[in-house]
Amino acid sequence: MHKWTFEPGIELSGFMIEPIVDAFKLFPSVAMKRLLNHGIGTMKGKDVVLDRQSWYGIENWLGAFAGLAETVGPRAMFQIGQQVPKYAALPPGINDIYSALGAVDVGYHMNHRKNGKVMFDPATGQMTQGIGNYVMKPEPNDRRITFIGDNPYPCDFDRGLAAGFALRFERNARIAHDDRAPCRKNGARSCTYQVTW
Repeated sequence: MHKWTFEPGIELSGFMIEPIVDAFKLFPSVAMKRLLNHGIGTMKGKDVVLDRQSWYGIENWLGAFAGLAETVGPRAMFQIGQQVPKYAALPPGINDIYSALGAVDVGYHMNHRKNGKVMFDPATGQMTQGIGNYVMKPEPNDRRITFIGDNPYPCDFDRGLAAGFALRFERNARIAHDDRAPCRKNGARSCTYQVTW
């Protein structure tokens, strides 16, 4: 597996942990144990409390996420990725599969911060680099989109993320890993998916 390196001070919004916890409703102790072991959340009596307003170090989050991926396997990671769009508020102008998948990178950066500053400023359009990207390459005449996850998240999670956003606008969308392209499961830095409908 490729080892991502980060500049110091990268954090994830506590709000984005919600879809992960939601996806583990049937096995909440599995998720909570992994999160607590990596310093995410606190115990209050017998309950784990996750503060949506908090920010969590990216290394801790990815460590917990990797442990979850090992525990639940690729199919569950795909399903967890599909949960994320249910929690994502879409800005005005996001009204089709192209604009939805095109906005994933902005949303990704808005839910991470570096040295206390959110990594995308909607007022200026300024994006801070350091956590990778999601790239959408449309092929409108073919009803096909190439979607690339160049980031530290698991391959199956990103495939589910693409599926969740695509299916919001195209009920017949299909997402397939492009096996001709490199894969993070084999040490690559990114994965490529073909979205068709």
